[in-house]
Amino acid sequence: MEEAFEGIVRDYQDKIFRLAFSLMGERAAAEEIAQDVLVRVWKGLPGFRGASSLSTWIYSITRNCCLSALHRAPPRTVSLDDAAPRHAAERHAAAAWSIPEPPGAAALLNRLPARYRAAAALFYMEDQSYEEVSRLLDLPLGTVKTYLFQARKMLAEELVRERVPKGGA
Repeated sequence: MEEAFEGIVRDYQDKIFRLAFSLMGERAAAEEIAQDVLVRVWKGLPGFRGASSLSTWIYSITRNCCLSALHRAPPRTVSLDDAAPRHAAERHAAAAWSIPEPPGAAALLNRLPARYRAAAALFYMEDQSYEEVSRLLDLPLGTVKTYLFQARKMLAEELVRERVPKGGA
């Protein structure tokens, strides 16, 4: 079992962190969640029967840990319209994700509202299917498609804003 767990850590550690980061929006919280998830996977591994895929099981644990943490946490009121929090979020997102996409992709994704960010992270960054995203986030398939449509629209608007110089020219 120890060898199987080491393989899970090797294969899923970064994916768990990225999903936790996309849902939590903070590096420290995502690191804490990722550790908690790995502990839960270790404890639950002997009882895993394969009714779902290993990745679905691990993503479900991650999602549930994040949702529990979000319910426990007091609401935060930080506007990403302010330069300092936005730049900090971009730095943390870019530093936390070792992804092959352009450097600004993680920062742009982090600007999305949490419900869209989670769906987009799973679909685009983790290459999950619509159906798998639906299962992992416990959402109807139509809702996932709507969230991804809205996420693409918002990301396109962000890219336009990034590329259009201030002052309108």
